[in-house]
Amino acid sequence: MKKLFTLGLLLSGLLINAQAYSGKGDQKFQVGANIQENGTGIALFYDYGIGENMSIGLQTGYLLGVKEPEGSSAKFVDKYDLKARFNANIGNVIGLPANVDVYPGLNLGLRNFGGHLGARYFFSDGFGLFSEIGFPIASYKNDPVGFEKLNNQFQFNIGASFNL
Repeated sequence: MKKLFTLGLLLSGLLINAQAYSGKGDQKFQVGANIQENGTGIALFYDYGIGENMSIGLQTGYLLGVKEPEGSSAKFVDKYDLKARFNANIGNVIGLPANVDVYPGLNLGLRNFGGHLGARYFFSDGFGLFSEIGFPIASYKNDPVGFEKLNNQFQFNIGASFNL
């Protein structure tokens, strides 16, 4: 029982010190899996706090596993994406604990103008987990076909988040 109590104190100490978003000057780096129809890959994110509840950043991704129709092959440019992001970090606004953040946002990328909704949970001051969905609002092409649909559709990202 004494060991369980000590473990509980240590874990609660980690959670109390964790900050999911600390306002202006806050910096986050995230790395995770990108899952979407016809492909899976890796996604990297960087966010920089510009205000109490606002951040800007970049997102890049590369699809490693792409379902390719027989006789065709996706090129690097088909699998790669880069986006500028804006987040509204509202965890503290809606009364969540300091180690949890929810962030809806908008992004402008090589493939489309879109939106995203994500959440972060920090176990310690430097490490946490994130989950995010992304979706296109307006595609640059009216009717994307073939490999143009890659990185231009609903996507799910999950991975690790780090305070810098």
